[in-house]
Amino acid sequence: MRATLFALLLSLASAAGYALAAVAQSRLASGGEGTRTLLTRPLWWWAVGLNAAGALTHVAALHYGPLTLVQPLGALTLVAALPVGAYYERRRVTRVEWRGALWTLGGLVGLVAVVGPATPGDALSLPEALAVAAVTAAGISVLVRRAGRGLGLATASGAASGVASALTQTVTASLARELPGGPMTWWQTALLAVLVSVFATGGLLLSQAAFRGGLAAPLAVVNLANPAVAAVIGVALLGETFRAGPVGWLVAAASGAVAARGVLLLTAGHPAPVPAPRAAEAEPRPVTP
Repeated sequence: MRATLFALLLSLASAAGYALAAVAQSRLASGGEGTRTLLTRPLWWWAVGLNAAGALTHVAALHYGPLTLVQPLGALTLVAALPVGAYYERRRVTRVEWRGALWTLGGLVGLVAVVGPATPGDALSLPEALAVAAVTAAGISVLVRRAGRGLGLATASGAASGVASALTQTVTASLARELPGGPMTWWQTALLAVLVSVFATGGLLLSQAAFRGGLAAPLAVVNLANPAVAAVIGVALLGETFRAGPVGWLVAAASGAVAARGVLLLTAGHPAPVPAPRAAEAEPRPVTP
């Protein structure tokens, strides 16, 4: 009981960390700043730190609690980000936004509920991991070129983060000597670790660009694309399937439709974002005689 309660608290902390990071990224993105400029902004490094803290607390929650409890609570990131983002934009959350958030949250919970939990040894082999990385990189490239703004970038960000999670699982299984084919050599493990860093960093930068169109809809798409990509990898390469057989597939399809409606509502109901104030703008200008 105590372990489950601890997992619940860690899950809520993780969702709060991700939500605060998303709000910070959205405020920076509304200013239209380039990557080099972002690196000089303290708010950017706060966002990076909050994302890292959210990831670590999520992993810790999975250690103390079941996947069926921890994963659905991660969807609360969107619900937490809405009022925080509205507070910094000096406005109220609209009814359409709340409706969109609830629809998206319902779709996310439904999708996660029918995804089978990973078991020891459920990890990609090196050829599979490299193939997944190559296919995902090609898909991200297409999304960036043809839908290089808003929800297209959010989809690419979620895909990159989902692949980073799958590759991290492979690296962890290799280090624990739980891979079906035995542990990898040191250079193979190092190669996968580099790919994890590339996709994780790419997901962060892509979400940063996606937030230029607002906070709620891109964040919802990122949260949807991440488990969707992980589910595709699990079903296609790891022999996993949705719970309850054909009924699980129907629930997953219905959940996707529900979440899609939520994203559409969030897209229609979100007003233009307010840029974060720059340090230079906050300082009083000298009065010339």
